Formats: sequence, structure tokens, C-alpha cells
Amino acid sequence: MIALGEYNTLRIDRRTTVGCFLTDGENDVLLPIKYLPAQYEFNEEITVFVYLDHEERPVATTLEPKIYLNEFALLKVNYINEFGAFMDIGLEKDLFVPFREQARPMEVNKRYLTFMTLDPKTNRLIGSSKLNQYLNNDTITVEVGEEVDLIVSHITDLGINVIINEKHKGLMYKNEVYEDLRTGDRILGYIKTIRPDGKIDVALQKQGFEAVEPNAEKILDELRANRGFLRLTDNSHPEDIKTVLKMSKKTFKKAIGVLYKQKLIELKEDGIYLVK
Repeated sequence: MIALGEYNTLRIDRRTTVGCFLTDGENDVLLPIKYLPAQYEFNEEITVFVYLDHEERPVATTLEPKIYLNEFALLKVNYINEFGAFMDIGLEKDLFVPFREQARPMEVNKRYLTFMTLDPKTNRLIGSSKLNQYLNNDTITVEVGEEVDLIVSHITDLGINVIINEKHKGLMYKNEVYEDLRTGDRILGYIKTIRPDGKIDVALQKQGFEAVEPNAEKILDELRANRGFLRLTDNSHPEDIKTVLKMSKKTFKKAIGVLYKQKLIELKEDGIYLVK
């Protein structure tokens, strides 16, 4: 079966005046002439993305879309009509987001984190910015300490809300984040806590002793990049440490303690010196 909104590896079956028909052995889909490879052979396999054209017919393309079925992406609104918004997904046809699927009214040229799904009533690809309905924290598939893929969904006074592995909701507390993050950013993180009610706390750095080694290496990298000296000490203001190293003062003190014990740095009143 040819899957909409996904990549399909299909066989080149026959040529027509408008392109080549590709087949999976049971169903066919048109690959328009402009997307045909410069050289190809019949019965050769080709990987294409399949979606619906302006007449709601399945069509194949070799272009790379900005979003895939059952996934999230930050998309820009191209235009709005009386039915909803149309998002740029990098293809000839935009992704339709009905008004009923908009978390808040969308505006032209603005970007929104969007989920692409199949409308069960029409079997058409549609988008939704009502993201919670596509996330599930009832059945947790991650463990404490696990490295995970994160998407920044929105930022509140409490912290930075993230999507974990495209499956779960999570939260990073603002006072633990030392990077400038925005909606749609994709980053790696670590599961910090899984609460009995299913809420998940996430951190950008490994927790506990495992976090020391990479942070110590980060300080060494900064020292090498600054001719062996950093104007930071135990008494430096936390904001200064955050600005230079993007880590908390507590993490900084642990890391320089490790480096000092290994005799890789010298600690003086004016800062840290790399031992040569």
C-alpha cells in the first residue's frame, strides 16, 4: 500500500506524456516529468514522497518536505481563507490547517509548531497546532537518565515545554537552561524525573556524576580557545558563568574541581589557567 505523507520506495512501471507511473505492485502513483531523474530504467526502484495534489489525487515528488505524517515541524502560514490556514511544507501544495485545529487563530507569515495527520473523515493530510491531543503521557516509553530528542513547543513563566521523542510532553525549568531556545528548536536532552502523575522533567545535561566529564571538557575547550585563561573563579557571579560557559555555577564548581585534581588547570585569584 502506498502511504500518504511518507517516503515510499516504488518501482518505475511505465511512461506517459505527463510523467512516469510508479507502483508497489498493487497501486500506482504519478511522478510528474519535472521530478524524473535525468537517467532511469523501467523496473528500477525510486524513493519518493507521496501526498495529494490540488485535485486531491495522490502524486509523488522527489522534493524533500518540511514535515512528515505523524510528526511535528515549525511551519510558516502562506495564506488564509474562509476555511483555514495553508502552511508552507516545501512542496507545490500547502498543508491545510482547518480553523478547528488551530490552538489560536493563525496569521499570515507567522510560524507555528504543527502536527501533520490524516483526517479520518476525508483521508486528506491536514495540520494541527492543537498538539496535546497527539502526545501521550499515560504510557511512558522513556527512562530516567535516557538521552532523548526534544522539540521546543512553547515557553511559559514556569519553564520550557518540550515534546519528547515526538511522543510525550516534558518540561525544562528556566533556571536550568543556559541557552537561548525558541519554539521549534530541536535539541538533545536527558530525562531528569518521571513523576507518578506522568509529568516528565527534562534537562539539557546529564545529571549527577556523569555530567562532570563533558562539562570539564567544555571548560578545557574554552581555555584552549582563549589562550589558556578564563576570567572566572569560585566567586564569579552565576550570570557570568552562564554567559561564558552556558552552565550553572554548581556544575562549574564540580567541573573545575575535577580538572584541578587532575592537575590540568591552576586556580588563581584572577581566574583559571590551563596547565601547559
